[in-house]
Parts: sequence; structure tokens; C-alpha cells
Amino acid sequence: MTAIAGAPGRLAAFKEAIRRPETRWAYLFLTPWLFGFVVFTAGPMLYSLFMSFTNMGLGATYKMVGTANYERMLRDPNVALALSNTAIYAAISVPLHIIVALGLAMVLLRVGRAAGFFRTVFYLPTITPLVAAGTLWLFLLNGQVGLVNRLLDVVGIQGPNWTTDPSWVKPGLVLLHLWTIGGTVVIYFAALRNVPLELYEAARMDGASAWQQFRGITLPYISGAIFFTLIVNTIAALQTFDQAYAMFFGSQVGSAGERAGLFYAIYLFRQAFENFRLGYAAALAWLLFLIVMVITFIQIRLSKRWVFYEGE
Repeated sequence: MTAIAGAPGRLAAFKEAIRRPETRWAYLFLTPWLFGFVVFTAGPMLYSLFMSFTNMGLGATYKMVGTANYERMLRDPNVALALSNTAIYAAISVPLHIIVALGLAMVLLRVGRAAGFFRTVFYLPTITPLVAAGTLWLFLLNGQVGLVNRLLDVVGIQGPNWTTDPSWVKPGLVLLHLWTIGGTVVIYFAALRNVPLELYEAARMDGASAWQQFRGITLPYISGAIFFTLIVNTIAALQTFDQAYAMFFGSQVGSAGERAGLFYAIYLFRQAFENFRLGYAAALAWLLFLIVMVITFIQIRLSKRWVFYEGE
């Protein structure tokens, strides 16, 4: 009853807010973004949802097929393979990305004035086009003449065939993923600089070890940054395309590592732009969207147990 009684008051407050000049100006400045969102994001998404219920291809004619595309996904062995490859890659690359980036950010805290230089060095690879980086690492990871295996030979280790051995394809792509770690390093470095130093001083006076300080002070205070990068990197890993496509589906199609490098986004791309099954590709895209939504929702719910926000 209270909520119903308060509804006219809220409606009147909303109408009053709309009449304010600053509100009208706010909507005016938001108009370009709203136009871009409707035309370039919401509109294409809704159209792709419609496409997923058709047998649309390159031709102008098509017909509605209901849920046939979604039923086909359940019978398509390549869908299961692509999902498995993508899940394994994400499970390895995301935690390793976070751990290495955090380690480098903590090193930056101890290099003094040189932190700015090294921060730039770490960030530069992130502005390299991903296709160019994939092509570069295709040569670096070459099993016979690649620089990585030559360096391993120096210390007496026989390097694997990174790009042809199915067991080493995903670890090789994880190494390539670490090439773009600079953005996460910068985020963690900024978060670490905001941790109050007096907390460390108080912990040392209480006899806390370095590990206890890291676990009890550092991690809680930067947990918000870790949570953000966890979500962003998970979504990026689930949509991995450029590097793997450049390495396994561009210059060496048909290689032994091709099936091990068949990620979900690559299979979606091939269905749409190589086999021209646009309706089926749209259904694959919506499955990926739902997977990302579910995983992100789970991460947000679990974050309440370990993410600390100052002031709570």
C-alpha cells in the first residue's frame, strides 16, 4: 500500500525533473550515444536474433526455420570442440594473466622513478595490432627455427612444436596472450599506489610477515581492480579470435594444430564468412552471448565474498 501511495509522488517528481533545463541538456548531449547504441548495437543484436531463426545465407531469399539452428548446435561436434578449446584456454590464460600482471605491478612499485619508463614498456605491446602480433609469434614459436626454442636450447631444454603439436597449441597462445598484459599492469599499479602505507607500518609493528601483509592488506585493497580485470579478461578470452586465426587459420590452414586452435569465435566466423550460413552463425553468436552473461553473473555474485570496497 505504501509503494502504491508513493507512486503518484514519484511520477510527479519525474515530470518535474524532465522540465528542468539541465535535464533537457543532459538528454541532448546523450542523443549521439543513444543514436549510436540503437543503430550500431541494439538494432544489429535484435536483427541477429531474428536471423538465428532463419536459414539466411548470401541469397536474398530465406525462410523461417524455428529453433532448427539451435537444435543443430546440439548435434554439431565442432561446437563442443570449440567450446572446450575456449574454456581450457580461458581457464589457463585468465588466472596467469592476473598473477603475472600483479607481480609486475608490485615490481614497478620498487623501481622508483624508473616506474614510468617500465610502465610504458609494458603497455606498448597492447597497441600492436593483434593480427600482427599473431604473425610475429607464429615465427617466434616455430618448432625448428623459432627464437623461443633457440633460447630454450641455450639452457639445455628441447623446445616443443608450439604451432603443430596439439598439446602445445594452447600454451603457446597463452604466451601470446601475456604479450598484451600491459593494460592490466597499469591498472594494478594504480590500485597498489592507493593502498594506505600506514596500514603496512601498523602491520609490521604487530609482527606481520610480508606474506601476511600481502594477504591481509594488499589483496583486499586492490580486490576491486582484480575483480574488474577478471571480468574483462574472461570476456576477452571467451571471444579470442585474432591471434589464433592469424596463427592457425591464415598462413597454415590444415596444420595439425588447427583443431586444437579452433576457438568458438573462429568457428562462428567460419560459419558466417566462409560457409555463408548466416542464420546458423547468428545462433552461435547468441549462444556465446548467453554463456558470457551467465559467467559474468556468477562472477558478480561470487564477488560479494571477496571484493572489498573502502568505506564498507
